[in-house]
Amino acid sequence: MARIERDFLGEKELPDGAYYGVQTLRGKENFHITGIPMSAEPYFVKAFGYVKKAAALANRDLGVLDARLANAIAGACDRLIAGELCEQFVTDFIQGGAGTSTNMNANEVIANLALESLGHRKGEYHHLNPNDHVNYGQSTNDVYPTAFRLALILRLASYMDALRLLQEAFRRKAEEFDRVLKMGRTHLQDAVPMSLGQEFNGWATTIGEEVSRLAEVRQLLHEINLGATAIGTSVTAAPGYPELATRHLSELTGTRFILAGDLVEATSDTGAYVQLSGVLKRTAAKLTKICNDIRLLASGPRCGLNEINLPQMQPGSSIMPGKVNPVIPEVVNQTSFLVIGLDLTVTLAASAGQLQLNVMEPVITFALFTSIFTMENAVTSLRVHCVDGITANSERTRQMVLNSLGIVTVLKPTLGYKQCAEIAREGYESGKSLQQIVVDERKLLSQEQWDEIFSFENLISPQSE
Repeated sequence: MARIERDFLGEKELPDGAYYGVQTLRGKENFHITGIPMSAEPYFVKAFGYVKKAAALANRDLGVLDARLANAIAGACDRLIAGELCEQFVTDFIQGGAGTSTNMNANEVIANLALESLGHRKGEYHHLNPNDHVNYGQSTNDVYPTAFRLALILRLASYMDALRLLQEAFRRKAEEFDRVLKMGRTHLQDAVPMSLGQEFNGWATTIGEEVSRLAEVRQLLHEINLGATAIGTSVTAAPGYPELATRHLSELTGTRFILAGDLVEATSDTGAYVQLSGVLKRTAAKLTKICNDIRLLASGPRCGLNEINLPQMQPGSSIMPGKVNPVIPEVVNQTSFLVIGLDLTVTLAASAGQLQLNVMEPVITFALFTSIFTMENAVTSLRVHCVDGITANSERTRQMVLNSLGIVTVLKPTLGYKQCAEIAREGYESGKSLQQIVVDERKLLSQEQWDEIFSFENLISPQSE
């Protein structure tokens, strides 16, 4: 079974089971770019349901949309909010037209759901029209960014939860490894002793900072231009509609939205996306550093640092028997590189705005959703398949500290920089341990003094006299 729908460009045949209509179909046929439809981000579909419902209720309350039609539209929106019919959102994420195909996809699905609830058939738009009723007093240019911002808020909540869980996992390992002595390093060279717990606690702290930065930038997404319509002048919108629609959206979502003070500026501005993307890039850079550290600490097992053991996830080589690779940190690294690259996409797209509109918002949408979605998966994988299962080679790390020349720094307050440098040079050239040189040969310290200076507590948290 099929039905025929018409727009001003002509006719199109649609499957009778399709809730989208002719304009959606044109968008689907025109844009074969990513192969990823809007349905891949359920939060975006849900957000359109909220925005369209807020618009319908505002127009009903203002008396410019028949209450019977408005209620039918609101009921259709409720189904989208509940997660139904997500598969009907078929337009590609990247598209020309500043997101018009996606907005019309929402309008047509909602219209056809509403028509059925009123006892009509799909496509009988003379009873309830996607443009004239569902999109009343609206434009893609205010609806799309409003739905985008709401969807980002929803998506960021789960990503921030994933980061918090990773932070907690690092914190638990910090407590577990609190008494594991190891050598700290700068420039990839031996520096001064520390505990493995301190290293893991540092990673926990830096992830916690990223959660705070995301919470801060998320506040920028609460300012919306709903009711701006085409360019910010609110053309076709009823007086009072922007404020009322914004209030309805806040009440429906439980999230406080703020109507932009300058709707013309807000309609073309994409600064919040640039700032959010920058924070996502910052987190990606930090995760790259952490995963690089984890790979170095686990290197070996016999010819590397071999300070920690990672869970063995899969055979690591098709040619080298028994080899196991750090595949989870590796995949997190690669995800981070993707996010860093997508930040440049957002930057270029944001800078490409012209006059009263930035028509490149669809690629910004794709970039940000991809960044958040993939990074959330990567963070969860890092926690579940790597961090939770890390164990320490505590005896090896202890012996590396005691055999290191780097611990001479701890002697500097007692013996002075010059003498410590001479001792370190002798140890480097002769291969002797520092204890052998200082205690046994030069007798600069007694064994009791040495043991006190090189106690675990003094090594990881030295106190100056």
